Amino acid sequence: MARLFGTDGVRGIANVELTCELAYRLGQAAATFLGKSIVVGKDTRLSGDMLEAALVAGIMSAGGTALVAGVIPTPGVALLVREMKAAGGAVISASHNPPEYNGIKLFDAQGFKLPDAVEDDIEAFIAAGGLEGQVAGAREVADAGARVAAEQGAPADALTYIASEITMPSGGSLGVTVPLEQACEIYIDHVVRSIESQGLSFKGMRIALDTGHGASSLTSPEALRRLGAEVIVINDDFSGMDINVQCGSTHLEPLRTLMAESGADVGIAHDGDADRVMLLCPDGTEVDGDMVEAVCALDMHERGVLAGDTVVSTVMANFGFVRAMREAGINVVQTKVGDRYVLEAMREHGYSIGGEQSGHMILLDHNSTGDGLMTACQFLAAVLRSGKPVGEAVRVMEKMPQTLINVRVNDKHAVDGNEAVAAAVAAAEEALGDDGRVLLRPSGTEPVVRVMVEAVDPAAARSHAEAIAAVVEASV
Repeated sequence: MARLFGTDGVRGIANVELTCELAYRLGQAAATFLGKSIVVGKDTRLSGDMLEAALVAGIMSAGGTALVAGVIPTPGVALLVREMKAAGGAVISASHNPPEYNGIKLFDAQGFKLPDAVEDDIEAFIAAGGLEGQVAGAREVADAGARVAAEQGAPADALTYIASEITMPSGGSLGVTVPLEQACEIYIDHVVRSIESQGLSFKGMRIALDTGHGASSLTSPEALRRLGAEVIVINDDFSGMDINVQCGSTHLEPLRTLMAESGADVGIAHDGDADRVMLLCPDGTEVDGDMVEAVCALDMHERGVLAGDTVVSTVMANFGFVRAMREAGINVVQTKVGDRYVLEAMREHGYSIGGEQSGHMILLDHNSTGDGLMTACQFLAAVLRSGKPVGEAVRVMEKMPQTLINVRVNDKHAVDGNEAVAAAVAAAEEALGDDGRVLLRPSGTEPVVRVMVEAVDPAAARSHAEAIAAVVEASV
């Protein structure tokens, strides 16, 4: 059986792979494994209402209280879990994926994503039929124990009595729903105060913003305006089927056009649930997660607030980032791809900043998960302190040319051990020598194999990436 949880929760096409029954079981699991009060938020997908109803029903059927936040960015749910002193949180979102997809990710009482061991327990719980399965299993144990006792002419043992007492919550033990009407306001205020506490404002700054028809439509424009910025925003409406479609952090063309038309000082783009951010310089140059992390880390280092003088990134980080950090006397820890692995390394060693090239950034001084709005604001604060415009501030690192090709396949795991693919990778590595590197990995959320080649010569990076991608497409 395939693993239910990917690198960022449970995902699939809504009502096909991610069904109401599965959402209901996940709700039961949240109340069973995390505790009886669960904050529930969602992005703007059409399927969000349907899955929210099922998830909340599962929470209540297990005797839990669903604290329903409505449409709100994922980092807002992580914050609310702590603010409301809840036992956990659940976000209904498929992040940057297309509108027909949806997902459910869970947070613990501190707003952190769940460790693999807990996810394994939840998977086993769901595979066994959830609470109803537990009750049926307990009833079988009770009946079997009673039969054995009767055959032996002895009273039923304690296990039989305990099993017979396991029942579904009912009556006064059922859960309820409590709407959190100020959910977005709590999150907006948290971000605004994080900048004001530094004695800064964005007054005089013109910001172009693309909220990608997603959850940040309700939070980012307001937060940036409260900080004094002039905000020109696009894609802040939503139909439920337009989230991430040719817009947002994975499609920067609309924002680039807006930048040219508005003369903005910086461009900001979020994905559907706003746990990531990508930025643009006034000339349209892309500012990815590596560059954002470099600017923020160097600023923290200079202010003496960079824990352990260390940053955390992934193996996908551009080598230019690694080189810039080392030249500044900052250590770099690299993990597997996925913000959960970045977070694990940060928590284990007490580091304060970690991120991914894709725009996920975790700033543990401010939130417990990737937070696109917080990241953008802390980046702009660092730029203000530098006294430089955005385009000049990001020159603290020089990117090595990098080509990434996503190859859609039937079985993304079949790439492991494939001889033809291994030979293609080996040939590219031999040709590149010390002037580049190759990284091949299956996506954690899509049926895709990612082929990344980095090289001093951009033409070589493109050529080798295309050659490997062709082999993957033909062989996997």
